[in-house]
Amino acid sequence: MKVKCLIIDDEPLAINVIKNYLEQIEDFELINTFSNAIDGLNFLKSNTVDVIFLDINMPVLDGLNFIKSLENPPLLIITSAYDEFAVETYELDVLDYLIKPIEFPRFMKALNKVNRRLENNKVFQDTSKDRPYLFVKIDKKKMKKIFLDEILTVESLKDYLKINTLTGKYIIHSTLSDFTNLLPGNDFLRIHRSYTVALDKIDAVEGNSVEIEGLRYVIGRSYIEEVKQKILNSSI
Repeated sequence: MKVKCLIIDDEPLAINVIKNYLEQIEDFELINTFSNAIDGLNFLKSNTVDVIFLDINMPVLDGLNFIKSLENPPLLIITSAYDEFAVETYELDVLDYLIKPIEFPRFMKALNKVNRRLENNKVFQDTSKDRPYLFVKIDKKKMKKIFLDEILTVESLKDYLKINTLTGKYIIHSTLSDFTNLLPGNDFLRIHRSYTVALDKIDAVEGNSVEIEGLRYVIGRSYIEEVKQKILNSSI
C-alpha cells in the first residue's frame, strides 16, 4: 500500500518541486495539494493521509496553528525557507524540517524517516472480534497483543511510548500522535502533549487534572476545553 501524501504550501513552485520528487518514488502517492491551510484543514475532515508536507508562513492560518488545530495529526514534514521555527515544531511532534530550496537527497532522507516511522509503528488491529485488540512491536522480534479495554494511559517518551494497561506496561517505538490515531476516538482522549487516556478509566476530575488508578494526570492548557467537554458529554 502506498504512503498517501498531502502538500500545503502557498508557493506554487515549492508545491511543484515536492510533487516532482514524489512522482519519482514508487511507494509514495500525492493525494492533493492546497495553497492555504484552511482548505487543507477542510480536506482532512473527510479524508486521511499518512504524511503532510507543510509550509509555515501562510496567510490566514499559518503552519504552526494548523498543526495545533489537528486532533490526531498524521506524520508532519515542515518545508520552510526559515529555520527559526525548528524548536517549536519539534515540540509539536514534527517528523522532519526541510529548508527551502529542498535538494532531492535531503528530501529522500525525510522519506526514509517516514518509512522507518511507519514500519516501527506497524500495528495490526482486529476490530471484528467482540473484544478489539492491537498487536504492537515491543522488541525486534516480538509482537504483543494488547486488548483496548485494558489500556489505562499512553505516555510519550520522546521517540518511544509507554503503554500502561491493567496487566502490564509496554515500551514501543512510536509517537503519541501516531498511536492515538489508531485508537477509537470515542474511547480514548489525548489530554496533554505527553498523555492519551482511556475515558472509561478516569476515576475523578479535579481542576486541571484527571485521576486514573490513583495517579493524577495534568490536562494540558491547549486540551482542557476539549477534555472537559468530552467528559461532560459522557456524564449523567
